[in-house]
Amino acid sequence: MKIHEYQAKAILARYGVTTPRGEVAFSKEEALQAAQRLKSNICVVKAQIHAGGRGKGGGVKLARSAEEAADIAGQILGMKLVTPQTGPAGRIVKRLLIEEGLDIKRELYLGLLVDRASGRVVFMASAAGMEIEEVAKKDPSAILRETIHPAVGLEPYQARKIAFGLGLPLEVVNYATPFLQALYRAFTDTDASLLEINPCVLTGDGKLVALDAKMTFDDNALFRHKELRELRDLDEEDPLEVEASKYGLNYIKLDGSVACMVNGAGLAMATMDIIKYAGGSPANFLDVGGGASSDQVKNAFRILMNDPAVKAVFINIFGGILRCDVLATGVVAAAKDLQWKVPVVVRMEGTNVEVGQQILRDSGLNFAIARDMKDGAQKVVKLAGGPR
Repeated sequence: MKIHEYQAKAILARYGVTTPRGEVAFSKEEALQAAQRLKSNICVVKAQIHAGGRGKGGGVKLARSAEEAADIAGQILGMKLVTPQTGPAGRIVKRLLIEEGLDIKRELYLGLLVDRASGRVVFMASAAGMEIEEVAKKDPSAILRETIHPAVGLEPYQARKIAFGLGLPLEVVNYATPFLQALYRAFTDTDASLLEINPCVLTGDGKLVALDAKMTFDDNALFRHKELRELRDLDEEDPLEVEASKYGLNYIKLDGSVACMVNGAGLAMATMDIIKYAGGSPANFLDVGGGASSDQVKNAFRILMNDPAVKAVFINIFGGILRCDVLATGVVAAAKDLQWKVPVVVRMEGTNVEVGQQILRDSGLNFAIARDMKDGAQKVVKLAGGPR
């Protein structure tokens, strides 16, 4: 789950991380009032969407008076903001962060994430500034990394090592240590999967400030954090993904024409790969999970059919906990209720596979039953209009 910048900063502030003064605004009038309360010579009007690169898209602007901040707010609110992370569809801006301007001396990058290779949290930092992706490509050695032992957390010597590695002045290093440790506590206490401060700035008076903040949380841990669940902004998510989450389905919208329904993330990845190999393009990632019921299968199909880009459906199931006969029953029920028009290819293996295939044959519906994954992929790509 992602949250907005202003929400992430509120969380960080509770852990003692220094952030600029600011307020969220949902209208031009609220922006004016927020800017007036800041009483800052310069304030920043920042679009709040779940994507980076907002400044390049025109979503971050400086104002030298409260009135100018209100005028800028009127321009940004309601605009379709297109950034490298939104794609050409962009996002509609519905809220803003009105924030004080700062005297910026240096820009740094700080980030925490879970490193699957080590099975631990890694603290990354770079003195190269905001374009961390370009830095990673051109000069990986410019990115500092500290692997953190979960039993002890970010130790003071590690924080000082990062601070010195960033080239911070000696008088700032002692301040930087608790700053970095606070970031780590915020990351672990909230079960975050990603925390980025891009940029973290060194101000003219020698303070470190989180000028931006991005946090993503592990969905599987949200049951422990009711307060975080309330921060979810459904307007920033694909409507079909929101609908899928209501039924415990893992759904991600893609830009192809072949819908994929599978059980298990590994099988989902393999299915998308083999569709691409056959010359097609997946329209989604839909994992019904290992223990799906026939009702969940039915709802999964309803979600797939609500995507107008879908030209054919590939069901690729390995029956274990989810038996093949349960899957087939749900598929047939969905087909009769939804009366879909697109072709469906089914490949199933595992528990009760013969029973499941017989249910499909006896349904009177035109299902194409595949021998294996390769055969299924070739069939569904052909039915979707052929290779690209």
